[in-house]
Amino acid sequence: MLALEIKNLNKKYEHFHLKDVSFQLEKGYIMGFIGANGAGKTTTIKSILNLIRMDSGEIRILGKSMAEHEVELKQEMGSAFGDINFYTRSKIKTLTNVIKTFYRNWDDETYRKYLKKFNLIEDKKIAELSAGMKVKYSLALALSHGAKLLILDEPTSGLDPVARDNLLDIFRELVKDGEISILFSTHITSDLEKCADYITYIHNGQIVNSAEKEDFIDTYRLLNGKKEQLALIKDRLVSYKTNSFGFTGLIRTQDFDLSLGIKSEVPNLEEIMIYFSKKEDMYA
Repeated sequence: MLALEIKNLNKKYEHFHLKDVSFQLEKGYIMGFIGANGAGKTTTIKSILNLIRMDSGEIRILGKSMAEHEVELKQEMGSAFGDINFYTRSKIKTLTNVIKTFYRNWDDETYRKYLKKFNLIEDKKIAELSAGMKVKYSLALALSHGAKLLILDEPTSGLDPVARDNLLDIFRELVKDGEISILFSTHITSDLEKCADYITYIHNGQIVNSAEKEDFIDTYRLLNGKKEQLALIKDRLVSYKTNSFGFTGLIRTQDFDLSLGIKSEVPNLEEIMIYFSKKEDMYA
């Protein structure tokens, strides 16, 4: 079963357009949703959660249309953002007592389990929580009402490496039994190399590629060549940089001719993003 399916999602603003965004996430996996700031990640996520109205397209959660079953499906979904900026003067237990009334499957025993697991103290005020603890609190709320799809928008942004690694371990553990699925938006690509099963890359409001992580990375090669070799392959490159020794450039694997004798290596996610961003500068 698909945990999430998005078909031809469009949303137009004055200076930005989400264009025919389509991708899907299978149940029991983590999908990394990557793109530079302003690429359309948050707009897509807000559309999934129906926090903004899409102009056209279809969103299905666990096989059901979000447009037709929103109230029902939101019982099956949980979200966590990089911060909680409401009721910041309230204590955790006060805010929880408000939120739990909205969920018919709320389980106090599960909630207590996650409070203990995440070292959350109920008498602390929201404003007193670190960024990482706020994300853990959001996760505790989501998991306590039996959410099967977690939508996480930049949850590790601003965290130190130890706190980030701790959260990634939690994400991996959550999907282990195949019941929970995670869409994880971030621009910190190294996090996804540690925990994601699938990668979806959005650039300027359009999906560049969506595939299993290994297949996604294998779609591209990073080239290192001499200046005289650049002319032979320039038109096939996504983009390139020149230096005193020659050039480095990103190319789709299917467009790379090994017989040219240019050195190549497998890029990481960050390098793929950088060269697609550079493409805009080159051809602006």
